[in-house]
Amino acid sequence: MNIAFFGSSLLSAYWNGAATYYRGIISALHERGHRITFYEPDAFGRQEHRDLSPPQWAEVIVYEASEEAALRQVERASRADLVIKASGVGVFDELLDAAVLQARRPGGAVAFWDVDAPATLDRVQLDPGDPFLPLIPQYDLIFTYGGGLPVESAYLELGARKCAAIYNGLDAATHHPVPPEPRFRADLAFLGNRLPDREERVVDFLFGAARRLPEKHFLLAGSGWERKGLPANITPLGHLYTCDHNALNCSARVVLNISRASMARYGFSPATRVFEAAGAGACLISDAWNGIECFFEPDHEILVANDGDEVAELLFALTPQEARKIGKAAYERARCEHTYAARALEVEAVLDVA
Repeated sequence: MNIAFFGSSLLSAYWNGAATYYRGIISALHERGHRITFYEPDAFGRQEHRDLSPPQWAEVIVYEASEEAALRQVERASRADLVIKASGVGVFDELLDAAVLQARRPGGAVAFWDVDAPATLDRVQLDPGDPFLPLIPQYDLIFTYGGGLPVESAYLELGARKCAAIYNGLDAATHHPVPPEPRFRADLAFLGNRLPDREERVVDFLFGAARRLPEKHFLLAGSGWERKGLPANITPLGHLYTCDHNALNCSARVVLNISRASMARYGFSPATRVFEAAGAGACLISDAWNGIECFFEPDHEILVANDGDEVAELLFALTPQEARKIGKAAYERARCEHTYAARALEVEAVLDVA
């Protein structure tokens, strides 16, 4: 199948948490014999912060961030068997949402791939005049980054013809155990950009735990935290390129996952970082959300906390031996059940591709 994919960026993870998700899904689809062209705008300094060279498994078209250039790419992409418009491209999303439908050719299919479905659903449910709302029934299908049955049901109630969750996964060729590095040694590390839907939860789960355990050392990687007042025992790292993710996950004693508020509320939304950490054999503490047991077994493959106090309690009690045991169990589960190769098969099943 010839697939055209409009997304934020395949080449850069700078202010672009979906990058590794796109890479995992698209490279796995390529391995299945599909041809993918990825269209991304030159915006937000991402091209100046590339962490991936143009890959063999996808053609990448970087276009000028203008309406005219975006529409030219839609016209070019309309020749594909399947055109996918992802949420959060970042520039001219409303224009692209409608344009890919208007340019649909006979026999071609158009899908919307929502990489932040809880936020999208909250937005359209609060605003009956949202321009995306009447477009939902026009797409041949909706893919989502996660959310499970709650998100699928919500989309179907809004008129979607078909909706399927394709979860994050592990690209074992990219995320795997590596030797620890002294610069990333810490009792606990968290990687995530500073976003309005996450900041309050980071203050609770990470800052709260750090204040409870002043003798412990914490690392905070991600963009936007430079101007945030941090507890003295938290070291900010700024933007961390994906080439350093394995080293961070393998050097800290524990890795923390903190979901965005909307994703935690809907549940069934494991972040990319969960599988990256598991693939590196890291011991992971995650904030609590419904459905977590569908991906990793609590207390055996993952530790779960409801707030910063519980993060501190888990970290204080955890021995290095227990941390290694939990990390090993998560590693085995991820490589067995949660690879992007498996996710690609799920995409094909939804598309009814043999």
